[in-house]
Amino acid sequence: MNASKEAVNTLVLGILEDLPDIDSQVIVCAPFPYLSQVEALTAHSQLKLGAQDLNPNTSGAFTGEISADMLKDFGVEYVILGHSERRSLYFETDEIVATKVQTAIDNGLTPLLCIGELLAEREAGNTEEVLAQQLNAVIDKVGIEAFKNIIIAYEPVWAIGTGVTATPAQAQATHAFIRKLLAQSDANIAQLTPILYGGSMNPLNAAELIACADIDGGLIGGASLKAEDFLHICKAR
Repeated sequence: MNASKEAVNTLVLGILEDLPDIDSQVIVCAPFPYLSQVEALTAHSQLKLGAQDLNPNTSGAFTGEISADMLKDFGVEYVILGHSERRSLYFETDEIVATKVQTAIDNGLTPLLCIGELLAEREAGNTEEVLAQQLNAVIDKVGIEAFKNIIIAYEPVWAIGTGVTATPAQAQATHAFIRKLLAQSDANIAQLTPILYGGSMNPLNAAELIACADIDGGLIGGASLKAEDFLHICKAR
């Protein structure tokens, strides 16, 4: 929940200026009020548009909520679902997240499915158990085939907005576990599913993290608010 019309213009135009020099797929997930503005700014460019959430209902008496059809009306192709803030602040359960993923898939949107553990869960040695529960809820709901059109973002909750980042070894080990978990259902899909790291990736640590075998990119938070920083991450190899 950041930005203003002026800030959105500055950010998106700054990204677009260097975008032709970037080989990576780049997605900007804008707050709802700015979707129309970003749609106009990114028209005819390779920059993809995403949203930050959706409501699983098609329409009706859900004041303040946004449906998949509304998102598609503004050219949205991707949507973040299950972000740790949605889980903690708005009490979204694994089942609610799975239902939202199903809604996105059914409506031709690509979910950016977030999973991750709390600090207490990591310190208790429960990281894999927590991730398995979160991921299996979605697999049980949509089936493994749906992961041909899902992007996973691993976001250790203890490393979001804290300035603390998992070491490359920690991040790689967790990403490898997530891929192994997918492989229990389908080894080919496990290899093809992008798994992003979402725990305070920034210009200083991006290259080292993305160099890891099972880290396919980043879900960028604070570092995405400045075009220069975001572009530096996008160019990381």
